[in-house]
Amino acid sequence: MGGLTVLHECLVTLPHEDFTYLGDAARLPYGPRPLDEIRRFAGEIAGYLEQDGVKLIVAACNSATAAALPELQERLEVPIVGVITPEAHAAVQTTRNRRIGLLATEATVQAGRYEELVRTLDAGARVFPVACPRLVPLIESEEPFGAETAAAVRQYAQPLKEAGVDTVILGCTHYPLIRPILQRVFGRGVRLVFSAEETAREVAETLDRKGIENDSAREGVARFLTTGDPALFKALGERFLQLPISEVDRVSLAELEAAAA
Repeated sequence: MGGLTVLHECLVTLPHEDFTYLGDAARLPYGPRPLDEIRRFAGEIAGYLEQDGVKLIVAACNSATAAALPELQERLEVPIVGVITPEAHAAVQTTRNRRIGLLATEATVQAGRYEELVRTLDAGARVFPVACPRLVPLIESEEPFGAETAAAVRQYAQPLKEAGVDTVILGCTHYPLIRPILQRVFGRGVRLVFSAEETAREVAETLDRKGIENDSAREGVARFLTTGDPALFKALGERFLQLPISEVDRVSLAELEAAAA
């Protein structure tokens, strides 16, 4: 579901492009899973989309990007854009004291990609990662803005406050939905960085650079696929996308596995 926050920005930035969104609801959540397993899932999804004829893939999941992006970029014929590099770049540009916090899933923290990218951009900057296993289930619950979510945010924010960070990367595509809670806990003196706008900008630049963008005069369409319950995806998905979803089709795990074979 979290990737829909990225799709929202892509739809706004690139209204003339067509999008196919595949949400792997049957195997959620990715965050607590081993990196090898996430890598396999991402490979299946990317293979399915490539066979479907897409011209570019966005890995709209931080855990999948952290676990699989380099391997997918080597294997796929179509370009693939992840959500981590744009965030790392934005964080380095934003921080004033070179102390950057990271709130993310366990898999993303374990992969260490943010630290690598930040060090490449600024060897003097430090990243303070905090895994937040409670946040995704709470954000997908019926009360995403309730007291339990606020308490979890305060718990995860405390070590970053103690570290004196002035910039925090929201290293999961779910987290922008509770940005008001996060900003209140951290205060206005801390800048929050998240992937959606930066990723949409990178998608636009990649399409332009490769000369594969659509005519800007046309109106694009979006279709939605899920490995889970289409009705549940539609109901919850509209909250994340902040736009209506007319129809959702189901893709079986067997179809994804066949695409990777």
